[in-house]
Amino acid sequence: MVVPREDFAALPFDALRSAALDRASSLGCRHADLRIERIRTQSVMLRDARLEGAVDDLTLGMGVRVVRDGAIGFAATIEIDPAAAANLVERASEAAAITARAGGEAVELAEEPDHGKVEWTAPYRIDPTEVPLAEKVALLGAWSADLLAAPGVDHVTAALLCVAEEKYFANLVGTVARQRRVRLEPHLEALGVADETSSFETMRTVAPPAGRGYEYLEGDGWDFEAELAEIPGLLAEKLRAPTVEPGAYDLVIDPTNLWLTIHESVGHATELDRALGYEAAYAGTSFATPDQLGRLRYGSGLMNVTGDRTAPYGLASIGYDDEGVAAQSFDLVAGGLLVGYQLDRRMAAARGLARSNGCAFADSPLSIPMQRMANVSLRPAASPGPTTDELIGGVDRGIYVVGDKSWSIDMQRYNFQFTGQRFFRIENGRLAGQLRDVAYQATTTDFWGALAALGGESTYLLGGAFNCGKGQPGQVAPVSHGTPSALFEQIRVLNTRVESGR
Repeated sequence: MVVPREDFAALPFDALRSAALDRASSLGCRHADLRIERIRTQSVMLRDARLEGAVDDLTLGMGVRVVRDGAIGFAATIEIDPAAAANLVERASEAAAITARAGGEAVELAEEPDHGKVEWTAPYRIDPTEVPLAEKVALLGAWSADLLAAPGVDHVTAALLCVAEEKYFANLVGTVARQRRVRLEPHLEALGVADETSSFETMRTVAPPAGRGYEYLEGDGWDFEAELAEIPGLLAEKLRAPTVEPGAYDLVIDPTNLWLTIHESVGHATELDRALGYEAAYAGTSFATPDQLGRLRYGSGLMNVTGDRTAPYGLASIGYDDEGVAAQSFDLVAGGLLVGYQLDRRMAAARGLARSNGCAFADSPLSIPMQRMANVSLRPAASPGPTTDELIGGVDRGIYVVGDKSWSIDMQRYNFQFTGQRFFRIENGRLAGQLRDVAYQATTTDFWGALAALGGESTYLLGGAFNCGKGQPGQVAPVSHGTPSALFEQIRVLNTRVESGR
């Protein structure tokens, strides 16, 4: 049974807060916070315009985190009543006591002021989780049927993932935050088979996931009908396209592809817990270590990257993070130099910094908050800046890369290769048809050092993903990455078919 939003709003928050935080004070906890969440997650999947599966899931619960005796303790439950809240504090305190006996460095949290009673709601009009399933199936089915009717399209898959997140947070300092945000991720993929060879290719929409409401699917923020109309022709051309000749090419990379390269080579590399080795057992480390702060030449002087928890429609945008830190925007790379890291309160204190920049997140009320990625974005050229066509016009021999697909990067976020959805040959400043089997390969600093030009604001787009993974036990987090189109000179291009031995 789905708990209505009204029922969540009617929970006895004041009593729950008092029960938890009063007990934490009586036990001598240096820090304590209470987080109550209702997360509704829906997914709809169609194959060839027929419903294949649908899920409507609800997570409702509360978690308590304390710092006591120099250690962190956490406990969570699906029970929502004052007695359970007080009990959680006792369990979390016991966990902290056990951890403290194990020794190790004492935990400190960077200070954060009392923000009082605050509320934040993401900008949206229609909660996507409250749109009837039949309406979603009808829309995806109609789009799928249109694609299937086109020559050369043999199969179509369609999917829509929607999330609505309600959050209540309170801590010993006095911050009490009520927040609400939504997000959705649509995509359709067409598959075509070449009759003469029986080889196949796919062509997927490149509409990004977004922190928007259902109005996104109705054209507010993306023209889905226009993109879907292009898919059959692009797929047919891709099936006939020649394979790429390996070598060095100038690349004009569209935001629909470059967001993922930013995520993997900059976003993860500038998480301070990773750079300090806290993620070495699972998610890896980072080449961008703290001793290089202010010294590492990350890329060309055109490279300016920010972490931002305030970006409109960003998947990681929020008013206050899961440690009660107000959302901020901050520099990570400035003029090509590494100048900052993403921080939660523990990591900020570990480096002797006065304040976190608001990067704590837990993927459910039953999970402990950890340092997670902000919306890490590459700034465009100063206004007006070049268009994508103008960037292409400056290239004699190159490739225009559109849409994400597969990727591979090492544990230090340094050596990588990326593929994409669509590749167009550039000859003498003009697009000259599609190519197949393309991947680009580089080290992070060589790649960003080859950044030769950025598009203007008109080319800027927020890409992103719902499922950035991290931690043990694993958690997933949504995150966006804004970027303009960009020109990179003389990047190594592989032929994936040859590399795979086919």
